[in-house]
Amino acid sequence: MSFNLAGKKFLVTGAGRGIGRVLSKTLSEQGCKVYALSRTQETLDTLAAGNSNIHTIQADVRNWDELRNKLDGIEVLDGLVNNAGVTDELSGPSLDVSKAFLDRNFETGFLASINTIQVIGNKMVDAKRPGSIVNVSSVFSLQSFPQNLGYTVNKAALDMITKQFALELGPHQIRVNSVNPTLVLTEQVQNFITNVSPVDKIIIEKIPMARIPEVSEIVYPIIYLLSDFSSMVSGTTNIIDGGLMSSFTTKL
Repeated sequence: MSFNLAGKKFLVTGAGRGIGRVLSKTLSEQGCKVYALSRTQETLDTLAAGNSNIHTIQADVRNWDELRNKLDGIEVLDGLVNNAGVTDELSGPSLDVSKAFLDRNFETGFLASINTIQVIGNKMVDAKRPGSIVNVSSVFSLQSFPQNLGYTVNKAALDMITKQFALELGPHQIRVNSVNPTLVLTEQVQNFITNVSPVDKIIIEKIPMARIPEVSEIVYPIIYLLSDFSSMVSGTTNIIDGGLMSSFTTKL
């Protein structure tokens, strides 16, 4: 499937693994120039190996100044995908969650997303370059989940970042949307299921389609939002959950 993105240029954060990694590869296959950002150089090296369309940036998105410095010299882009986040641990009971844990979640998701949009968005505005920004949120921005305060509140904040920037960047023809998937079968999630909790079984029981989405089923909606096929779509949260949010129970 072609989304007519050949020649476009995008930044993807959290590109070393999971959704960000598959997205970077898929955008490259679509003929895009991809700036892939991760804090782990090794995963970036394997991602870019033999692929001249992928250019790597090693940076810790939690470090506000470092991220700005690493992105300062980047060329004007056609958009970005804020995918970096903390997905591999629970925060524990909400009454006991530590400030350090909350800081880690908010610095990686909430603050880093604002920081990245400001840097890339200002370049686009100054160059009068229209484009698209996608934030990778979650259905758990809209629904609470046990022992997950850091994640759910962070994603809820990310949804409002989407709306706020959609409002203010719209006059510059820059669209901003979020995708809100349920649990996705990334390598991290599979490790969590094996080592921590069979959370997939709990969620599948609530999904009318009775399965967890593959990574590609999140990547292609993101690419749609980056493309001109979604030219009047902005400020939206796009739920990808096989009907999870529409169901109270799937059995009588």
